[in-house]
Amino acid sequence: MSKQQMIPFQTTLFVKDTCLCLHAQRAARALARLFDEALKPHGLTNGQFSLMMSLNRPVPAGMADVAHLLAMDRTTLTAALKPLERRGLVIVAADEKDKRRKVLRLTPAGEVLLAAALPAWRETHATLDQRLPDIERLRADLRALS
Repeated sequence: MSKQQMIPFQTTLFVKDTCLCLHAQRAARALARLFDEALKPHGLTNGQFSLMMSLNRPVPAGMADVAHLLAMDRTTLTAALKPLERRGLVIVAADEKDKRRKVLRLTPAGEVLLAAALPAWRETHATLDQRLPDIERLRADLRALS
């Protein structure tokens, strides 16, 4: 039986310093905490805010469209919608034209809450825009990856 070779510690340091996935995950968690804190007075998480904002459109959105936009599977989207439905902020209903298809929309209470939370989101983004030297490049690079 041969002894398995251990990965040198230098390799661990190299991966820590260069791994795009690690750095993207760390940045995503840091941003999520920052926006969660900003939106907390409104009783929303950053994920709920993004979900509600994705429903802010003139015509109700289909589940598949929203799931695609938020890079979620439908099961995860369904789970994320439940607390917002219980709070009376969103409605999930059968599409009038195709009863097999579900559509999502904000309720009037959801629209009011989203409008109230928007200034906190804008203020947090303004702070980040000032802190990061080339924010538009970062946005473009992130869109290219997603």
